[in-house]
Amino acid sequence: MTDQPPRRPRSSTAPGNPGRGGKPGRPYRRPKKDPVRILAFEALRAVDERDAYANLVLPPLLRKAREDEGFDARDAALTTELVYGTLRHQGTYDAIIAACVDRPLREVDPPVLDVLSLGAHQLLGTRIPTHAAVSASVELARVVLGDGRAKFVNAVLRRIASHDLDGWLERVAPPYDEDPEDHLAVVHSHPRWIVSALWDALGGGSTGIEDLLAADNERPEVTLVARPGRTTPDELLAAVGDQAAAPGRWSPYAVRLTEGGEPAALEAVREGHAGVQDEGSQLVALALAAAPLDGPDRRWLDGCAGPGGKAALLAALAAQRGASLLAAEKQPHRARLVGRALAGNPGPYQVIAADGTRPPWRPGAFDRVLVDVPCTGLGALRRRPEARWRRRPEDLAGFAPLQRGLLREALAAVRIGGVVGYATCSPHPAETRAVVEDVLKGRGGPAATAEWIDARPLMPGVPALGDGPDVQLWPHLHGTDAMYLALLRRTG
Repeated sequence: MTDQPPRRPRSSTAPGNPGRGGKPGRPYRRPKKDPVRILAFEALRAVDERDAYANLVLPPLLRKAREDEGFDARDAALTTELVYGTLRHQGTYDAIIAACVDRPLREVDPPVLDVLSLGAHQLLGTRIPTHAAVSASVELARVVLGDGRAKFVNAVLRRIASHDLDGWLERVAPPYDEDPEDHLAVVHSHPRWIVSALWDALGGGSTGIEDLLAADNERPEVTLVARPGRTTPDELLAAVGDQAAAPGRWSPYAVRLTEGGEPAALEAVREGHAGVQDEGSQLVALALAAAPLDGPDRRWLDGCAGPGGKAALLAALAAQRGASLLAAEKQPHRARLVGRALAGNPGPYQVIAADGTRPPWRPGAFDRVLVDVPCTGLGALRRRPEARWRRRPEDLAGFAPLQRGLLREALAAVRIGGVVGYATCSPHPAETRAVVEDVLKGRGGPAATAEWIDARPLMPGVPALGDGPDVQLWPHLHGTDAMYLALLRRTG
C-alpha cells in the first residue's frame, strides 16, 4: 500500500482560516480508513505487482485482519466479493473506465486503476448504493493515493455512476452481429482469444458459449472431499454445523459448502481427513481408479502430484485395495505440499521430488498412472480469474512439449495391460485430445502402443459427457472446473 497522504500545513487548513477572497476555508478532514476496502486494494496490488493469485494472497490477509482489525464474517465476505468480483469483470470495467477518462488506460497509474476498478464493481456489480460506493472509493483513494488523485477518482466514478451495467454495455461493447467474439469478450470479461478458443472447444455455433462465459464469472462453491478410510461424507456433513452444505452432485465423496464457508474451521480438514477439491478433480481420480484392469493392481503412480488433492484421494482409494501410491512432483516446495496432503493416509505411499519427463522409476513398474499435466488453466477461470489476463496464445506452444513428454513417459511407466489417465484443467483442444493423438501417432517422439478406454461409463450419473471416448467437463453443464480426461490402456 502506498504512503499516507501528507497532512496539509495547519495555517491553510485550520477552521476559520481565510481562503480565497478572504472567506473562511474548509478545515482539512482526515480520510476515513475503511479496513475492508484497504485490504481489497492490497490484494489487488499483490495480484498486479507480484503476479500473485488471489486465492493464495487473500486468505492470509483475511486471517491477519481477523486478528488485528477484528474482521467478522461479513467483513471477510465483502472483501472477498470486492477482490474476486473486480478481477472477474476486469475486462468489462476497463472498457467502461476507458470511456470515462481522457487518456489511454495504459497511462493511468496501476494503483489508481485498481481503485477505479474497485469502485466500478461496487457501482455496477453489487447492491451497494451509488452514493456509498462513490464516497467509500474516494475515501480509499485519499488514504492510498492522496487527495489530488482522489479528485480524479471522484470525477471518473461519477461518470461511471451515470449508467447501470446494461447501459454501459450498450455503449462500449461492439454489436454482436458485427463482431460476436469482441462483443462476448467485453460483455463477459474474457480476452478475445480465450472466447475464440472456448467457442472452438464447444464445437462452434452459439449454443453454450454465453452460458460458459457467464459461469466463469460466477463465484464457485467450495467443495470438499471426504477421503475414504479417514472420514465419510455423512460425517463431514454433520461436522459442517452452521455452514450451509449439501452432498456433491456427482462424486460420492463430495460435500458442497453452498454458501461459501471456512473449510479451515473444520477439524476434518485441519487433520487431513478431508480436503478442498473440486468435483471435477475428484471425478478424474475416481475414473482412473475404476478403469477395468487385467492382472495385478498393486502399484499406482501420480506423476504430476502437486499440490496433492488428487494424490490424496488416489492414495486413500489405493489403500482400500491393498495397493500403494507413489506421488511424484518436480518442484520440491510443491512436493512438500503433497506430503502434507497425504500425511496420515491409512495405506502405504511415498512422495518424491522427481521430473516426470526424466523419471527415476523403471519402465512398466506401475498398474495405474495419472498425469494431470501443467497447462494454461483455462478450465479454472472461476477460481483463478486473474489467469485469463496473464495467459497468451503463445503459452499453448510453451506447454505442448512438456504435456507430450509427460504422457509418453506415463505410458512407458505403466505395464502392458495397465491404465494411464491424461488429465488437464483446460478445455483447449491444443491441450486435450490433440496431445493424446499426437503421442499415439508418434509425433515428436516414439509412438505409444495404447488404446482408448471409454471414460464416460466411469463417471456414472454425470450427463452431457459428449461422444467419447474421452471426457470434457464444463462449469456451465456440470458445475465443475473444465477438467479433461483421456484414459488409455497400454497394449505393447
